[in-house]
Amino acid sequence: MKALTSLVGWFLGDLLAQVFIAGGPIDYKRLATLSFFGFIYHGPSGHYFYNWLDKQVPGTDAIPVFSKVAIDQLFWCPIFMSVFFTYLGLVNGDSLATIGSKIKNDLFTACQGSWKVWPIVHLINFKFVSNKWRIPYINAIQIAFNMFLSLLGSKKS
Repeated sequence: MKALTSLVGWFLGDLLAQVFIAGGPIDYKRLATLSFFGFIYHGPSGHYFYNWLDKQVPGTDAIPVFSKVAIDQLFWCPIFMSVFFTYLGLVNGDSLATIGSKIKNDLFTACQGSWKVWPIVHLINFKFVSNKWRIPYINAIQIAFNMFLSLLGSKKS
């Protein structure tokens, strides 16, 4: 179920980015590529990561919540973004050098974008959202953030 909600979130985020920000026409290969990423990586990895994080840092008081946000943004975010850029590069047939260059050029920008959105989202997430609903909650917010990632991910190095 979490993989399916991630597929929908990534589909909608890229579709909205292509239609309303890039102005179309719709690149169906890109739409499928990003949707599939949500399905095969974002949903499953988020499920396991957040379950692991809740076990390692239990609780919803201030210290555990802020610790979870810090771990998410300082460790998980760069890993996630690196996997995202690697996946896009592999799907597009880019060389490892090109993928490395993409990560080198855009990883910090992607993390900065994340740091503007996700800390407040995760403060709410880790304080009030049960683990069962964590990925659907994240996916609801992720639709807007995916518009940013869609544009950044499709930008040529």
